[in-house]
Amino acid sequence: MRRGPFREGDKVQLTDPKGRLHTIVLQAQKVFHTHRGSFDHDVLLGAPEGTVVATTSGIEYLALRPLLSDYVLSMPRGAAVIYPKDAGQIVTMADIYPGARVVEAGVGSGALSLSLLRAVGDRGSLLSIERREDFAAIAQGNVEEFFGGVHPAWDVRVGDLADVLPDAVEPGSVDRVVLDMLAPWENLGVVADALAPGGVLVAYVATATQLSRFAEDAKADGRFTEPTAWESMVRGWHLEGLAVRPEHRMIGHTGFLITTRRMAPGVVAPVRRRRPAPGAYAESAVSFDEDELATDLGQRAISDKKIRRVRRDLDARRDRREGGPTSGPSDAI
Repeated sequence: MRRGPFREGDKVQLTDPKGRLHTIVLQAQKVFHTHRGSFDHDVLLGAPEGTVVATTSGIEYLALRPLLSDYVLSMPRGAAVIYPKDAGQIVTMADIYPGARVVEAGVGSGALSLSLLRAVGDRGSLLSIERREDFAAIAQGNVEEFFGGVHPAWDVRVGDLADVLPDAVEPGSVDRVVLDMLAPWENLGVVADALAPGGVLVAYVATATQLSRFAEDAKADGRFTEPTAWESMVRGWHLEGLAVRPEHRMIGHTGFLITTRRMAPGVVAPVRRRRPAPGAYAESAVSFDEDELATDLGQRAISDKKIRRVRRDLDARRDRREGGPTSGPSDAI
């Protein structure tokens, strides 16, 4: 339920006069505490969205249901999340539609999974494949937290894409594939077998070397159309009277997106005629090692302690949502 008056169990995003955000789950007879006063949850139960509520010290908070983008940037995470700006590009440029059959490899913390599930709806299907069991568990917790339970279109499996995908889907039955991994070019073969003719493959990569390798391997495979690549940047604007100017900070490079489409079986994509730049193609191919690549990308190892803490918190929230045992009440999300 995402419209109408606030109900018990709803997530509510509170914004203070300085723009700071707090997210609570409404519960009867509970109290929201800050260092500048408090107010009862009961004053919001039955109130419409857009209500302003004041603490005991007179500080006013604007109350709204959080948007998906708000939730993604504040939810518990083990792995880094795909930013909303990139998730929106993936959903639009891959034309992910209600009822589509989608495969996602590299679930991370579930940020992209939320957008994909919103797009395919209850009648579609999303198969999410993650190599790490702890990451898959965190993603499941975040998705269930947002939707209020298990999404009927979602199937999460742990393992390598090359091992899981052939047994999970029929050849030529998948509409869209989204890859978020260090070496997506290694799975072009299994993805080509799973995609239906005209199906879209999207890869999210962090560096230009990854982008180049994926593009050249997709061309060499022969079963895909000419790849298209881009990146997006978001620059906010300061709006106050006549002081209208760009913000000093922006969301710059987060990753590259590259898309290509599956050709019909036995049909080779025509080669685009272009004059290559000098030195565009080296005599020897560049080799990639996943461990070395992760180091080169500056990826920090995620501690097992942090993963256990995030999983424990999500399990406690699931218990509270389902009415089971819990370690204690908490306001914050």
